[in-house]
Amino acid sequence: MTDFSKIDYLRNGNDRQKRAYEVLTKYRIFEKLSDFSPILAGTIPIEIDVEGSDLDIVCEVKEQFEFSKFLTNIFSDLDLKIETAIINKIESTNCNFELEGLPIEIFGQNKPTTHQNAYLHMIAEHKILLEKGEDFKQKIIELKKQGIKTEPAFGMLLNLENPYEDLLKF
Repeated sequence: MTDFSKIDYLRNGNDRQKRAYEVLTKYRIFEKLSDFSPILAGTIPIEIDVEGSDLDIVCEVKEQFEFSKFLTNIFSDLDLKIETAIINKIESTNCNFELEGLPIEIFGQNKPTTHQNAYLHMIAEHKILLEKGEDFKQKIIELKKQGIKTEPAFGMLLNLENPYEDLLKF
């Protein structure tokens, strides 16, 4: 199985993954975030992204206010949108921007990155895709092209009552 803890696998992936690797390494995004155990999650690592899919980077963040200041400083030349909110009873910071036309979202919670829902959902979805095969994968992509978010798309095809919770059980 792919080691998603590093981004090296992107280098040999599909065109979108290679592009993501190129941009992330050119701007040293993971180096800059290294103190926060960053992991790329979402649809691009598991090849179910569609036009407009962003690069979701999850980070382990102890102090949200300091993290917001850190992001503002290291990406001062970019047009950032940063919000801090309570998500699933955990204070979380969300930072969005674009690099060379690629939308990027950095998400931070005071929780190890490998225990955050975005990462856990991606791992579960990856296992399901490996098990169900290419036809299933294409059905997910088609639903996403229709505007359906990833977890609900899996929920529809797997008859999950609450896909956000149920995928965590895989």
